[in-house]
Amino acid sequence: MVRSLKLPRVSVIIPARNEEKFIERCVKSFLACDYPGELIEVIVVDGMSEDGTRDIVNEISLRDNRVMLIDNEKKITPVAMNLGVKASKGEYIFFSGAHSEMPSDYISKCVQHAIESGADNVGGVVKTEPRVNSPVGRAIAEVLSHPIGVGGAKFRTGVTKPTEVDTAPFGCYKREVFDRIGYFNEQLVRNQDIELNLRLKRAGGRIILYPDIQFNYYARSTYGDLWRNSFGNGYWVIAGSRFSNMPFSLRHIVPFLFVSFLLVFGLISIWVPFVRIPYLVVITLYISLLLIASLGISLRPGKSALLLPAFVGFIVLHIAYGLGSLKGLLQRIFANG
Repeated sequence: MVRSLKLPRVSVIIPARNEEKFIERCVKSFLACDYPGELIEVIVVDGMSEDGTRDIVNEISLRDNRVMLIDNEKKITPVAMNLGVKASKGEYIFFSGAHSEMPSDYISKCVQHAIESGADNVGGVVKTEPRVNSPVGRAIAEVLSHPIGVGGAKFRTGVTKPTEVDTAPFGCYKREVFDRIGYFNEQLVRNQDIELNLRLKRAGGRIILYPDIQFNYYARSTYGDLWRNSFGNGYWVIAGSRFSNMPFSLRHIVPFLFVSFLLVFGLISIWVPFVRIPYLVVITLYISLLLIASLGISLRPGKSALLLPAFVGFIVLHIAYGLGSLKGLLQRIFANG
């Protein structure tokens, strides 16, 4: 629990659409936490779900008046987040994905660290779990937690001490942050949280990741879903620059640079023979790196079957993200041409 004579009111905002399999578990994880119940409100902002999501939330709200359902007719995530912020009353504002499940001490630890550090946004480490307990699903969860898969995303790979970062998942924000730097950019269909956090950092704000704050996130569990999600994330890294100044960090464009190298030098090597050897050397090193990482995953207890699924997962993640960014760049070039 937070060591404070007067605890602040908190608001939890959950954007959702067609999440009937996850929404109840997510909402209840906040309602059942160890923070004083009278100081919590949970706002589900629903993108006009066509499954049972709305019925589930309405049923919970009938039993617990701390839960509120708001309509998001535009069905866009940043719109949902802004609607939630504007309807909220908390001094600290939390965001959560509908696929997340928070431990009982999540809110209390976030608030305690926020008060003690004075940080504008504090967050924790994502423990990625598979939605489907298949070899591919388990391998994708491992890939999304591995430095070779997600690079410098410390909220996925973990930290050993409080660490200042450029973004934190979902986050616990001081309410005044939104008065100071504005709301989420509603033109960014993806990566709106990254852009907001970068804007916060550029305005002198502090974002701190704490190792003792952890929560579960249920990742996509098929290669097709991983491809579509990664492609969309990569696309909006570049496409988002139409609507915001530098909505990404340099680490976000590494897959784009790699895919561009493969395509450009692959074509050049067809006509320029001496380029082939260094080109093949780079590909060989990349494949070797993925094999070593995949082998490391498969050597962990109970994960011997994940060698090949993890290897494929790394490739799908990197190539899809890079191609998405390439598409975003080409659209930017031709749109301005």
